[in-house]
Amino acid sequence: MKKKEKIVLVGLILLLVVTIVGVSYAAFSYSKRGEKVNTITTGQIVMTYTETDNIIQIDGALPTTDKTGTVQLKAGEYFDFNISSTIVGNVNINYEISAKEVGESTIAGSNIKLYLTKLNGSEEEALMSPETYHEENEENTYTGRPAGEMSLYKGSMNSSENNNYRLRMYVDENYNPQGDGGGLTFSVRINVYGLAGDLPTVADVLLAGVGQNGSINTTDPDQTFITGENPNNYIWYSGKLWRAVSIDPKDNSVKLITQSNISTINYNPSNNVSFSGSYMEEWLNDTSVDGFLGNLRNYEEFIKTDSIWNATQTTANTKPAQTTMVEDPVGLINAYEYTMSYSGSTFSNGYLNNGLFSWTVTPFSSSRIRTLNFGVIASDSPTNPNGVRPMINLKSTVKIAGGDGTENNPYRLSGDYDTNLSGTLLNTRYSGEYITFGMGENNLYRIVSHETNGLTKITSAEPLKDSGTFRTSAFGDNNIFSSSNTIGNFLNNEYLTNYVGNVYNNMIEENTIWYLGTVAEEDSYKLAKYTIDNTITSNTTTTTKVGLLRLGELMAGQDPVMEENKIYWTLTPKDSTLVRAIFNYGVSPGSDISVKLAMKPALNLKSNVVITSGEGTKENPFQIALAN
Repeated sequence: MKKKEKIVLVGLILLLVVTIVGVSYAAFSYSKRGEKVNTITTGQIVMTYTETDNIIQIDGALPTTDKTGTVQLKAGEYFDFNISSTIVGNVNINYEISAKEVGESTIAGSNIKLYLTKLNGSEEEALMSPETYHEENEENTYTGRPAGEMSLYKGSMNSSENNNYRLRMYVDENYNPQGDGGGLTFSVRINVYGLAGDLPTVADVLLAGVGQNGSINTTDPDQTFITGENPNNYIWYSGKLWRAVSIDPKDNSVKLITQSNISTINYNPSNNVSFSGSYMEEWLNDTSVDGFLGNLRNYEEFIKTDSIWNATQTTANTKPAQTTMVEDPVGLINAYEYTMSYSGSTFSNGYLNNGLFSWTVTPFSSSRIRTLNFGVIASDSPTNPNGVRPMINLKSTVKIAGGDGTENNPYRLSGDYDTNLSGTLLNTRYSGEYITFGMGENNLYRIVSHETNGLTKITSAEPLKDSGTFRTSAFGDNNIFSSSNTIGNFLNNEYLTNYVGNVYNNMIEENTIWYLGTVAEEDSYKLAKYTIDNTITSNTTTTTKVGLLRLGELMAGQDPVMEENKIYWTLTPKDSTLVRAIFNYGVSPGSDISVKLAMKPALNLKSNVVITSGEGTKENPFQIALAN
């Protein structure tokens, strides 16, 4: 193993002075010492830690509530500082910001609260909940922080960064100043520590801490669960946002579930609750261009292909026996695992409650399967199409190359964290990745698949909007999609002019085949594209420039951020009169073609579309252009 080098960036002094006049505080202030704390250079790594020139003075202060103390913005009520790094080569720094009491404090740290945020322009991102000063009993071997200091924030970086932070420190509202004599002081030094060396594994980082809104539950010897309202357990892998659910203590593999419903399908024919051999198992583990597994990036390098999924029938909050175990690369969450995610709280506050319907792998009875019904563990017939949130197990060797585990800055995995993609063909990228496409409020799209060789199928990240309101349309005079029916005519004319524009319009392949197979109540999702013997249903297709997603296609699901009442059309008929539509609880049994619903356009981009910038995430989508 590469020898680790310790980078200690010794901090500045923040001085809190409290003077008592009667029973009220006359003033307390933060005072910095020194203009530049330190610069450490170790070969290819240069990291600097500097403070601003702010002198913070608060007059007439009293013990303060968290509600007030965490938002103070007057001059002297906060302290800003900066941490920057210059990193060259394949090096990672795990760093930690900490506080250490110094000097002759005359008020106990248990009466002082600290609160740290990260500045993103004019916005602040909370990095911790307000905490009274306390010192950790053990050192952090991943960052180099010694014992005897208060941990404020942990992060990692493997590329040059420049981050701004804001610290607030105030007297806890529970402190009673009666009889304390006045003249009180409390001083802390803010330190930053870092270790450079091998990238940490996903399990190591999660077990070291998941933030203030989460915790680690070790009561189950078979799975170490992440619990809480919003722990720092977001992971970006293969174009999708995931949440880490548990760590297997036997091999340190990490179980992940997608944050959103990636698609929507029925589970099985009626009275068949078996995961093994189900439509669901087939869709999840299909390695073709149509399946979930086939669209994961280098899945054999990242996930355990011999994962075991417990599909044993059990009550919602009881650990299932190991009676019905299925081996597959991809599975679903079971009801017990979902319950453990909010242990100590309520389902409504648990981080896995995304406000949508989705399947579990747990049977409820011989005819029904447990579902996550807006966070409640319920049940449904296997014939009803519900949302799908796939689960995988990351190998223990997978490492974290960046991010801090928050929603806007999820952990990035080594081998999946690409930078400097300028000139890369879009048709080499992965399902779920975001791109900028089109105009105005409708300019965010996602890659669906590469269904046609060389082309990239995309769909709008949300249905079309006009000034924040979803644009709706009837399907048409019949239930067969074409460029001449109501919705097809709009998509291939007005949509291209008013929502896409000439620059992006030129990137669209002129003729795409759209599959229009009918999927009845108990049918497999595959009939939307294939006949029963898995040959393409060429007799039920149409060719247009712009179309819609079909039932069971990737990205044909609901996202937690979408409004609850947003229902959008697919192009899959349910029978001779009705068409399937995507609801927040799954897929409609069949919607009347005269009803006006929202639209998520789908289209193919040409083979010579290239990436000019971006990372493919929602926060930093790919920018694209036609190659010369």
